[in-house]
Amino acid sequence: MVNRYVVAAAALALTVTGACGGSGSSSSSGGGEKKLTLIQGIANEPFYISMYCGAKAEAARLGARLSVQAPAQWDVAQQTQVVTSVAASRPGAVLIAPVDKDAMAGPIRQLSGNGSKVVFVDTELSDPSMGLSRISSDNRLGGRLAAQTLAKLIGDKGKVMVLAPTRGIATTDDRVGGFKEELGRHPGISLVFEQYPGDDAGKTTEVVNAALSRNPDLDGIFGSNLVTGEGAAASLKQARKVGSVKMVEFDASPKQVEDLKAGTIQALISQEPLEIGRQGVDQAVNALDGKPVTKRIKTQLVAVTKDNVDSPDIAKYLYKQTC
Repeated sequence: MVNRYVVAAAALALTVTGACGGSGSSSSSGGGEKKLTLIQGIANEPFYISMYCGAKAEAARLGARLSVQAPAQWDVAQQTQVVTSVAASRPGAVLIAPVDKDAMAGPIRQLSGNGSKVVFVDTELSDPSMGLSRISSDNRLGGRLAAQTLAKLIGDKGKVMVLAPTRGIATTDDRVGGFKEELGRHPGISLVFEQYPGDDAGKTTEVVNAALSRNPDLDGIFGSNLVTGEGAAASLKQARKVGSVKMVEFDASPKQVEDLKAGTIQALISQEPLEIGRQGVDQAVNALDGKPVTKRIKTQLVAVTKDNVDSPDIAKYLYKQTC
């Protein structure tokens, strides 16, 4: 099953017009205009749309020209094709969310080799020498927060499982690591499954169905990204275990917020994608202007529940479908 936020697989790149409106080319030109390109991890996903909205507003404020491209799927080959195209156009700076922390190193070196300033947003590479700035949530902290939240929901005892798309993604690797680290402080809770069904909601549903069959007394699930959470929620609905198996998911798309309010999900660990986009543009423009660049910036996380979801303080953590 293809992620429902993904456009047709043939569409390997999404232009700014297709994402949130506006126009622009990623190519550089004379006259001193600062040209930036944002390369998202995947097209049409609310987290990355929200990131673009923050970047777009900040670029307009600073007088920079921003375009956006993305692979249609979370896929190294597809993102490599996008990066190669962007590298050839030589933008002044590129904000990029690498889909793999090691496999994308070669293509991203091509960006730097062609003269573009590179800033990592959301995800990053293992190689610490690459990227002038790295802006993301503290994903290990987010994983710990997810474990603390789930522990409270299940009375600090029982069986839980954790889901992540695949190993090698900086963000979800850290979330799983933080989750397991925090569970070590809760001796009454057993981690009985750690599964990597890919960025595929349908496969995730199958994996959770199998887990529920083997452990009908499962107490809780942590979905470390939007897609695994979506697949797990579908399984709980099929098994009629909504509410009896507690669900904590990362991210806060409109559909996830709807499911939270309906009681399908008990908590969302939400990020600040608009702030990540804004900070990414700030650091890129600083680099182009020869100003100091902050090497690492960590943005905030919050646990969103049915009790606080409508609070004005939470609004900035809820993702957008359009700018």
